[in-house]
Amino acid sequence: MPVEPLDFAWLTGFLLTLTRVGGVFSFVAIPGFQQAPDLVKAALSITVSIALYPMWPKWQGPIPSVGFFLLVILSEAALGITIGLAVRFIEEALLLSSQMIGLQAGYSFASTIDPNSQADSSVLQVLASLTASLLFFAFRLHEQVIRVLAQSLQSHPPGRVFQVNTAAEPLIQLGASIFTYGLRLAFPVIALLMFIDISLALLGRLNSQLQLLSLSFPVKMLVAVAVLAMTASSIPTIYEASALKSLEFAMRSVR
Repeated sequence: MPVEPLDFAWLTGFLLTLTRVGGVFSFVAIPGFQQAPDLVKAALSITVSIALYPMWPKWQGPIPSVGFFLLVILSEAALGITIGLAVRFIEEALLLSSQMIGLQAGYSFASTIDPNSQADSSVLQVLASLTASLLFFAFRLHEQVIRVLAQSLQSHPPGRVFQVNTAAEPLIQLGASIFTYGLRLAFPVIALLMFIDISLALLGRLNSQLQLLSLSFPVKMLVAVAVLAMTASSIPTIYEASALKSLEFAMRSVR
């Protein structure tokens, strides 16, 4: 039985939109989503794709060959993964800063189970992951992701081959900004811990009878917690700056 052109256009629009949405949600850091059952992930992608029904494209022209259609599917997946990576980089800045602080303060020895990845992670890294998840919804980034998807269906409708090479270099630069924002968050704590190490080393040099090695770990851990508490108000500001940069890249990629 031959496929009607209208049915083919509707099915093509749904499949291409679902491929793009699935590529985005495969990397977006939604709390608990990574460990959710595959049926839940598929249901979320299908639901968002159906919600974008007014934006679905209609295939123009004759029915394409299988090879060309697979090329278009891969192009849609590449565009969705690009947007998903841009959003994922927002959380990675907080995780990197917590990793640098935890290593210097001695919290790398205290590990727990990350509820998102179910992996053995340091306490600060789990705290940073939960904080990033809360800020993701506090700044309403989930709405921004849907808005980027809706705009991408208008400005870059499915069926056009996505030029990966044009987005590769900006995506690498965006990934490099993880170190910038992570260092901005971790530098006050790392600098103070470095001064503590220097002070304890000088005191130990002046009086070799002082056993300061046993005091270094508790002091550094307490100081790290105190400085983190004092600088916690700057975390949303830096997170917002990182989010704006990632969303700006995502909007440029779909133009």
